[in-house]
Amino acid sequence: MEKNIEWGNLGFEYSVTDYRYVSNWKDGKWDEGRLITDPTVHISECAGVLQYSQSAFEGLKAYRTKDGRIVTFRPDLNAERLIDSCERLVIPSVSKEQFMDALDQVVKANADYVPPFGSGATLYIRPFIYGSGPVIGVAPAPEFEFRMICMPVGPYFKGGAKPIVLTVSDFDRAAPHGTGHIKAGLNYAMSLYAGQKAHEDGFSENLYLDPATRTKVEETGGANFIFITKDGTLVTPKSNSILPSVTRRSLTYVAEHILGMKVEHREVLLSELADFAECGLCGTAAVISPVGKINDHGKEICFPSGMEEMGPVIKKLYDTLTGIQMGTLEAPEGWIHEIK
Repeated sequence: MEKNIEWGNLGFEYSVTDYRYVSNWKDGKWDEGRLITDPTVHISECAGVLQYSQSAFEGLKAYRTKDGRIVTFRPDLNAERLIDSCERLVIPSVSKEQFMDALDQVVKANADYVPPFGSGATLYIRPFIYGSGPVIGVAPAPEFEFRMICMPVGPYFKGGAKPIVLTVSDFDRAAPHGTGHIKAGLNYAMSLYAGQKAHEDGFSENLYLDPATRTKVEETGGANFIFITKDGTLVTPKSNSILPSVTRRSLTYVAEHILGMKVEHREVLLSELADFAECGLCGTAAVISPVGKINDHGKEICFPSGMEEMGPVIKKLYDTLTGIQMGTLEAPEGWIHEIK
């Protein structure tokens, strides 16, 4: 049944849709999983997720293409990353096959919530696994729940992506040999205080440095960095404590294999930021957010691309990747998963 939704007025926020997928892990195995209509979670007051934050999650989108198909973008990589996150958090992960089956079921059941092509809106999908069983000693939960929910969301930036201003944070996002490379809920909770302080100080986001030497660029609270050199090379920071972004991996492929750019994945020093021509943050929500300048304790690092619009190279990367996602440009093999 067609939904009475003003697609152009959607924000990036939670809303309840008709169905969600639920599967439970008990006695050493996952059940078959099912679609339910109840958006409320019922768990023990002593659940592992409440006591020790034992949870991992993912984020991806479904799009309606120009010819009316509903597609998702590289969901197999989200499944693989969720499996990696669960292993590090001693959570029994669902299989890649169950993840993909849940995705097909939940998007198909909520197809009326997938915004029309050209609206700028998409269906945001949030898979997550958490410790649902009771535990009071510090130990893995005895039972777990896997849920996949979805909701229509508007474009992350209404009226176009204007360059943002970042601040170099005095806080660390992750510890050396810690959990920065996985998508654990607690990682994001740990960045909330620093993020709030950045906003109070008038900045959009933090730039976090490596926790060991505090001389190298890592990422922000929820996005990876991309840089463009003055000779048009794409540079992405390399570190064992950075989340392996699906968007970043896709952009580097687009740059090298479709746009013919040179790509470098290496350590990026804070001291070399002034040498770059363009800077952006990449992730599922916004795809690419252009960065106009970075404030390093009062010293401003201004990128030549300026504060008015995306730089030309990042704009080309953005247009190419979103064209692939929306079906207006041909995708590399295996990147687009159609919901049938």
